[in-house]
Amino acid sequence: MKFGLIKERKNPPDRRVVFTPEEVARLKEQYPEAEVKVESSDIRVFPDEQYRALGIEVTQDVSDCEVLFGVKEVPVDALIPNKKYFFFSHTIKKQAHNRKLLKAILEKNIDLYDHETIVDANHKRLIGFGRYAGIVGAYNGMRAFGLKFELYSIPKAETLHGKDELIAKLRRQVLPPIKIVLTGHGKVGMGAKEILDGMKIKEVSPEHFLSKIYAEPVYTQIDVTDYYKRNDGQEATKADFYANPTEYTSNFERFSKVSDIFMAGHFYGNDGPEILSREMLNAPDNKIKVVADISCDVDGPIACTIKASTIADPLFGYLPSENKEVPYMHPGAVVVMSVDNLPCELPKDASEGFGEMFMKHVIPAFFNGDKDGILARAKVTEKGQLTPKFAYLQDYVNS
Repeated sequence: MKFGLIKERKNPPDRRVVFTPEEVARLKEQYPEAEVKVESSDIRVFPDEQYRALGIEVTQDVSDCEVLFGVKEVPVDALIPNKKYFFFSHTIKKQAHNRKLLKAILEKNIDLYDHETIVDANHKRLIGFGRYAGIVGAYNGMRAFGLKFELYSIPKAETLHGKDELIAKLRRQVLPPIKIVLTGHGKVGMGAKEILDGMKIKEVSPEHFLSKIYAEPVYTQIDVTDYYKRNDGQEATKADFYANPTEYTSNFERFSKVSDIFMAGHFYGNDGPEILSREMLNAPDNKIKVVADISCDVDGPIACTIKASTIADPLFGYLPSENKEVPYMHPGAVVVMSVDNLPCELPKDASEGFGEMFMKHVIPAFFNGDKDGILARAKVTEKGQLTPKFAYLQDYVNS
């Protein structure tokens, strides 16, 4: 089996990589029959020389590799026909901007394995950058709070080196007794929690968060049954919500009345109801002044996420009364951080974590006959056709 690590070609540039030099060396050691080539890149966080120093071939041409690993979408004109590709295609939710990409993948007879579709037998995702999105997103949310209220100014995450340095910067700041509500208990939510815990901010129960006044900063981490309720008033359960999302409505207003910062780290499905509405933000008793939408679903469950922001310009203001963007220092503005590629700000940490997960969960499948069905479940296209699991994308391709 010959693997190739491709150069990232999407703009803005992404410095992450599926495998660090050390992980490639470990792959070759554990599977001597495997060959690995690395496509030369001038933007990758690990320079070509670091791969060469470990005896790994770096080349301008990976067209002789059977399987190609990347992070972000591959531009259509860079796709090599008749290969197996692994990358985040951003097509499985029928994203309009990537329809041409999926169409080209089918036309070029490419087998696509989307990183998002790599799941276990219970359909739980096995790999991703979610933890690092949570870590950077929480840092950015706290940075936004300091800037909005002119309490402190800390550097952008991209200028720092790893989670520990982010926490060190935050711990030096003096915070008022604010309340932070965090949604989600997946990789994103737990990544954000690492930052809040690292800052030594006290965690409290949702009940105490809603009812008590504190003399110190606190946060609460809530799940779907805390911020959604059934329309018919019956008991809400996670299983029922995921099975019947349209039968639920937001119960988040009780949190918007007492929270200063909202960190959104939840998973959002296409049929999910709104969480934080414009009406809540526009209410006289709304307290939320900073929204760190780490999940970043534009025009999704968070009304103020009217666009994705960028690493270069991460913050914007949202004026609920007029439903429009304004400067974030506008006195009536809610500050929104909705960067959609947060892990890019910690490319080294994110790449190391991703590679470890990929080595553990995916690479063995190439050498054990895919005995656990990892590759079979992840395959979106095969021999110019959508696989049965992803046949629902056919109308998207044809539209």
